[in-house]
Amino acid sequence: MQGVCLVIGAGAGIGGTVGRRFARAGYHAALCRRTGQEDLDALVAEIEADGGGASGHLLNAVDDGAIEELVEKVETEIGPIEVVVYNLGAQIGNRPLTETSYKAFELGWRMATFGLFRLANAVIPAMEARGSGTLLVTSATAAVRGNAGQHSHAAAMGGRRMLCQSLNAEFAPKGIHVAHILVDGSVDAPDTLGKMLGEEGFQALRESRGGEHDGLMLPEKMAETYLHIAEQHRSVWTHELDLRSFSDLAWWNHR
Repeated sequence: MQGVCLVIGAGAGIGGTVGRRFARAGYHAALCRRTGQEDLDALVAEIEADGGGASGHLLNAVDDGAIEELVEKVETEIGPIEVVVYNLGAQIGNRPLTETSYKAFELGWRMATFGLFRLANAVIPAMEARGSGTLLVTSATAAVRGNAGQHSHAAAMGGRRMLCQSLNAEFAPKGIHVAHILVDGSVDAPDTLGKMLGEEGFQALRESRGGEHDGLMLPEKMAETYLHIAEQHRSVWTHELDLRSFSDLAWWNHR
């Protein structure tokens, strides 16, 4: 076993699929999500049936001390965390400025930026002592482009991106690889896009753009990129990249 891959935000889309892929590569996948114990148990069972190692942990990342306690528990009871995937979303939906409450705005920051800061504080010192470690951070188009109605999300994701750059500046020379992965498009994920669109809307999108059209990003294919980044030689580390379907315009080509 290569150590532990801790996934924060291990739903049925990117996070859970990335955890499954790392388990196939020999890591113990420590999978965390806020709710859905049955779904979490089912994912762990699937990984174990496939010959991998996994554990499930319910985690509300905005709770005081929750991230810190989880990192200590995993390091103590399972093993050294070699890779962390911070896949926690912070999308509260499109809201005009006057309909974005202070609480809603702050929640986006707590999930996207402060949570990552807390995670880095909890996990990087042990990585630094071992001389190696990888932090993979899922991000969004809002990290580089603010749109109407995205006051909370854009501010939070922009902060996430800058925090990744700051962490890299401090810890890359010490052997810690931080990668900011910008998801610039729609992901074929029932627990994110599916919930936003509703079952009928999501199915219609799948029929028009998914499947053989390859117009929706497939979590299974995205997971290969996450694993590749984690296994890069330090002479060619990637610190930021963006992913999108071939049929989507890149964020910088949009108005």
